[in-house]
Amino acid sequence: MNVPAGLSTEMCEMVIQTLRQVVARELPDDKIMELDDMGHFPEDIIRKLLSPDVGLHLIFLPEEYGGLGGGARDICKVSEEMASSDLGVATAFLAICLGTDPILVGGTPDQKGKWLTRIATKGLIVAYGVTEPEAGSDVASLKATADRILDADGNITGYRLNGTKQFITNGGVAQIYTILARTPDGLSFFVVERGTDGLSVGKHEEKHGIRASNTTGVLMEDMDLPAENLIGLVEGQGLKQANAVFGYTRLMVGAFGLGGGQGPLNRALAYAKTRKQFGAPLVEKQGYLLKLIVENWIDLAAGRAHMEQVALQLDDGATDLGTEGSIAKLWGTEAGNRAADASIQALGGYGYAKEYVVEKMRRDVRITSIYEGTSEIQQSIISMYRWKESVRSKGGFYENLAVGMEQLHESDPEVGAAMIAAAFRGLNDVVMHMHKARLTRNQIVMFTLADMMTVCEVAGAFAHKAARLHGQEDPQWEIFTAMSRVFARKAVRMVSDGADLCAGGWTEEQDQDTLVTAENMLKGVRVRFPLAMTAGLWPDMVSVGEYLKTKA
Repeated sequence: MNVPAGLSTEMCEMVIQTLRQVVARELPDDKIMELDDMGHFPEDIIRKLLSPDVGLHLIFLPEEYGGLGGGARDICKVSEEMASSDLGVATAFLAICLGTDPILVGGTPDQKGKWLTRIATKGLIVAYGVTEPEAGSDVASLKATADRILDADGNITGYRLNGTKQFITNGGVAQIYTILARTPDGLSFFVVERGTDGLSVGKHEEKHGIRASNTTGVLMEDMDLPAENLIGLVEGQGLKQANAVFGYTRLMVGAFGLGGGQGPLNRALAYAKTRKQFGAPLVEKQGYLLKLIVENWIDLAAGRAHMEQVALQLDDGATDLGTEGSIAKLWGTEAGNRAADASIQALGGYGYAKEYVVEKMRRDVRITSIYEGTSEIQQSIISMYRWKESVRSKGGFYENLAVGMEQLHESDPEVGAAMIAAAFRGLNDVVMHMHKARLTRNQIVMFTLADMMTVCEVAGAFAHKAARLHGQEDPQWEIFTAMSRVFARKAVRMVSDGADLCAGGWTEEQDQDTLVTAENMLKGVRVRFPLAMTAGLWPDMVSVGEYLKTKA
């Protein structure tokens, strides 16, 4: 039997407890606000987190190179925990992890031994140099060049790099950079050490949020590197190496979104328990509690369940989970943004005032739906790949997921799996109708399909988690089953609404048969969602609200 990668539960909890202790000591609210106000990178704090006493960076490095060998689930837990305190500091660590990834996935054994061991033992700060002024998510259009340097016999002895990188996290403080540039045989990653002749740092970016992170340009002007600094020692592998980790790194950013939303929501809940209006604490006001706290709490819990599911698959050795990573990022970051925004609303004027941390947290989490691929890029990826898989399988992809939900419902009818099965089938109807009508050529239709696909797949993961907790007789299983049912109804609602939006692609000028097809699609989707499915929504939300009132 394969043993999943990663730390033991006890070891992971110990890492998180250590992190909490360091954050409580080094990053109290007044320090967090000072760093934000000054736009200052807390190098002293980062150094402590990288020190032998803490060694937080070791979690994402393999044991054979001096790391702890943490798995995707461990890294996601630590990422969410960091983001719930200060997303700027968390981003600095994401960049270190991201910067090491090209070496991890593409480096030769000698390169891994040299660079990863140094990063582990010396606690080096790493930066990932891909984005350029005219190339963000479109990596294939990068313009930075790496020309070969040849000896008298025509052998490659090195490379001369020229170009500009932009919005590089840790760009001004990194000791090692992994830079993507265009070689004669294609895009390739290089390891570059700080101080290399021809390497310089551009202007520091004054940002809307995550102001404690260091973000700069990185300039390369006739920068010569030895051939051994080409990662993998073979040109043209850069895009493949970058794609190999997208499912992993986008999962991490999804965890950032969850933490970036959970942090302010925790503060809003605490505030609601003490703030009295009209003779009672705000937490006793159903409209306040259900609208601003409960719905967002459930959305974050659902995203966490999906993140854990994908992380466990990665730890079990699964590959080609790029679409799942995109789903995790899209849902986690958008839900985090909604939760942080609701937290501002929950605190009223205090939430809007800059002197309070929640306002700063709201600005911070905004970046998560932009970096490591915007939400729109994720929508494009999700819809394209799931649409192609649905067509290739003649509708079998989502039908199989629906059958799986029906089987889950038979074993545990309390988690809302029957509703999710209906949502999957409704989604399948819409996808296949949109394909037949050739409306998938419209990007807005594809974006709508992506949102429907995302909520359904997240709902499926949430139901599985609730059923697992029920089977383990976990003390929280009842509240998780209530949350799963609430979220299942959200999936039903979003599929129904999404079908209406997709039908907007038809026009009255089209032939009557096409319009009849559109009408039949909408009728068919609605037939799948009888009122009995959504009945009970408010009692479930109230029970979740009552549970949150008891949380310390």
